[in-house]
Amino acid sequence: MKDADDVARTLGADLRHGLTSQEASRRLSENGRNELRAAPRVPAWRRFLSQFRDPLVYLLLAAIAITLVAWAIEGFAGWPLDTIVIATIVLLNGGLGYVQEAKATDAVAALARMTAVTSAVVRDGQSMRIPSAELVRGDLLVLGEGDAVGADARLVQATSLRVQESSLTGESEAVLKDATTLREPASLGDRLDMVFKGTAVAQGTGRAVVTATGMDTEMGAIAEMLEATADEPTPLEKEVGRIGRMLGAAVVIIAAVVAGTILLISDIRSAADVISVLLLGVSLAVAAVPEGLPAILSVVLAMGVQRMAKHGAIVKNLSSVETLGSASVICSDKTGTLTRAEMTIERVMTVSGSTRITGVGYAPQGRVEYEAAELAGGPLRDEQILVLSGGSLAGNADLRQGSGGAWEIQGDPTEGAFLVAERKLGATERRERRFERIGEIPFTSERKMMSTIQRDREHADELVVITKGAPDVLLDRCTRARVGSDVVELDEPLRARILAEVGTLSDAALRTLAVAYRPLGPGKDPLITESLERDLVFAGTVGIIDPPREEAAAAIREARRAGIRVIMITGDHPRTAARIATDLGIAGADAAALSGNEIDALDDAAFAEAVRKTSVYARVAPAHKLRIVDALQADGNVVAMTGDGVNDAPALKSADIGIAMGVTGTEVTKEAANMILVDDNFATIVEAVREGRGIFDGIRKFLRYLLGSNMGEVLTVFLGVVGAGVIGLTGAESNAGGAVVLPLLATQILWINLITDSGPALAMGVDPPTDDVMAREPRRLDERVIDARMWAGVIQVGAVMAVVTLLTVDIFLPGGLIEGTRDLATARTAGFTVLVFAQLFNCFNARSETASAFSHLFVNRWLWGAVGLSVLLQVAVVHLGFLNLAFGTVPLALDQWMLCVAMASAVLWCSELHKWISRRSRSHAPRRTAPMLKRES
Repeated sequence: MKDADDVARTLGADLRHGLTSQEASRRLSENGRNELRAAPRVPAWRRFLSQFRDPLVYLLLAAIAITLVAWAIEGFAGWPLDTIVIATIVLLNGGLGYVQEAKATDAVAALARMTAVTSAVVRDGQSMRIPSAELVRGDLLVLGEGDAVGADARLVQATSLRVQESSLTGESEAVLKDATTLREPASLGDRLDMVFKGTAVAQGTGRAVVTATGMDTEMGAIAEMLEATADEPTPLEKEVGRIGRMLGAAVVIIAAVVAGTILLISDIRSAADVISVLLLGVSLAVAAVPEGLPAILSVVLAMGVQRMAKHGAIVKNLSSVETLGSASVICSDKTGTLTRAEMTIERVMTVSGSTRITGVGYAPQGRVEYEAAELAGGPLRDEQILVLSGGSLAGNADLRQGSGGAWEIQGDPTEGAFLVAERKLGATERRERRFERIGEIPFTSERKMMSTIQRDREHADELVVITKGAPDVLLDRCTRARVGSDVVELDEPLRARILAEVGTLSDAALRTLAVAYRPLGPGKDPLITESLERDLVFAGTVGIIDPPREEAAAAIREARRAGIRVIMITGDHPRTAARIATDLGIAGADAAALSGNEIDALDDAAFAEAVRKTSVYARVAPAHKLRIVDALQADGNVVAMTGDGVNDAPALKSADIGIAMGVTGTEVTKEAANMILVDDNFATIVEAVREGRGIFDGIRKFLRYLLGSNMGEVLTVFLGVVGAGVIGLTGAESNAGGAVVLPLLATQILWINLITDSGPALAMGVDPPTDDVMAREPRRLDERVIDARMWAGVIQVGAVMAVVTLLTVDIFLPGGLIEGTRDLATARTAGFTVLVFAQLFNCFNARSETASAFSHLFVNRWLWGAVGLSVLLQVAVVHLGFLNLAFGTVPLALDQWMLCVAMASAVLWCSELHKWISRRSRSHAPRRTAPMLKRES
């Protein structure tokens, strides 16, 4: 309710020259940057500790406690090797997770710096553009069409200024602003003398003095509400949590069963026997838990994030990568994502004929064609120059070539389309020399036109009004038409013919604009009012299109091949939306777009059915987007949704994967999203889906490997205890005294986990896809990361490992099924080595459930490096004296090594046989089609 001058005095603002640079700098230092407050920065030590909030880590901490108890029972003899090894692994896991999370955070921060929003201000009496984050109270904002309002500000001047405020008020129509002081307090939507941060200038111009910045703005309140919204865990986070809980229960059950079995079948005579049973339980717990899973999962996801960043997609949450790979529907904006966001004039129609302009985008490369040949001189060319130069004059855009050689438009893209087409015709230089603007009648939605008054230097400084606008509206203001260099009366037959030609352009889904003019004659400058827009001479009509991205059509085909449904949601006209969707292959040629009004008329049941069949939505509001997402999710889909405006934030938050635009997206939208597209390109989304599927395959690979290997350890110990008498373990040493002799020592199990559960498993996680990940349907929502098929394979591989390990022990020991001659230390070392090598052979098995291990055998150099290192470490633990002492091993002869390798390779050959049978059975089975994907015919 304060007068603009009073506001300026209160803020110490200068409404003519703006703040000085020194004063602006002082205020910035005093009040802080004009930024929405991010979530409070978590201290480094807390971020590090948060890495240990994981069920699998809890199991390892429990194992540490058990080993410490066992060490205490033994009287603190020696070093607690078990405790030290497990604790070291836990700390390494935490440190690795911390580093990778920090890298992801840095990537998001780098994007924020790259996409910083700018504002036009007056400082030191000069108009300049500065980062919006550097705006301060008292700054003088200069507002123009298409600008983002950088801060809350009090208007001091407004000319036909309309601001889109739906992000704050829900009002779908742009609000006409007025610098006049309000007479009484008003609600947010009725504060016509104010503009607000995060809104956008739809039309007109204005100046305003900044009154609030950062979290003191109205947009700051919305940001606070979004921060308070709880995020839903992604499917991968839920699944990993479920695996942790399941393994925890399994460890307790296995340890209890084995301990109970020992108590029943063994002669427990002393505390030492109890300690042996306790140590056995610990070793089984360690064997059952894949210690490296949390760290490997973090590394695999983080490396996927880095690869996606190179493709232009910044993922804010590591687990969101896998969710994107599970997407069954991608809901995409049209403008800028599926199209180039570079309005292009494709057709020009005048009284003498119609021409086609080649080339797309802002680069003035192309030509004007008439009947498939370049337009020559004559009346038609004169008319074309009049239309394109007239449209360029009746606008405020500027076409310029950047330092990198790329052409860009400053201002409205539609107005820029006239500049590009005019330059293709070669008429730009003459127009710039000939005309001088002396006034403007801005565009309004009621008039649907805008005009400029120009001084024509080629005609004795004669004044002329040049108008562009909607063809039907402009024709009502025209009484004559231009034909070549002549002017004729605009009679009814000619008017009807022009309207029919406009209809032809509209039917081709082109946006139409007409151009007209009227000489005002020499003399005194006229009063610039709407009364000048009469008795106009019709020049012609243009058909404009936002051309589809060339790569978008190929990306959509790839998405369809992957069983992903693509839906286009736009605020554009239904016919334009339908044409773009048809050109890109989103919908069939006869498919119609569902408009926002039609959506409102449908009840929930009818809307749910429509969503199953419709892939093109036009003239939709933010509430419609949210309703579409909810309906798709209710139908069992994993939905990825793109958005750029602040009003898209609710739909992005509700979607399984919210994707914000990095170029055109607002700060609040980026904050609500899971992923940010640096280039606003749909093809980047599909590439991210490919990467997500590859990451999921990598996760399944290392889970298949880890669980199969750990199952082998568990079954080896369990079956070795239960069947000790069968394989000659019972009484293998004269001093055993009837006590149980374990097939493997706890320290040996820890060693196996250390060399096989880290490097090889991590290399498995980054293994290139062995199958075409885009040739299969999306993963169903009810499909587990570890499904029944994988569990069957895990048990099978584990059983083979246990059998060959125990059989090797039997071969070396006297008695049992196979008579041997070696002592227990040698037999245990051989069994230990077989189990290590069997797990290394399993690396190659686990790369695919169906493809042969010999397929693409050498594509992963990291896997071969990890396997080679593990082999060297195993040789060291067998042949180095101090390691013999620590791990209870003895050196093996060459023939014994050969036997161990041959026995371990049984894992490979058994898996190859199983895969061969599986491939033959699958080759006769029909391909599964996801029932949730119902496309248009």
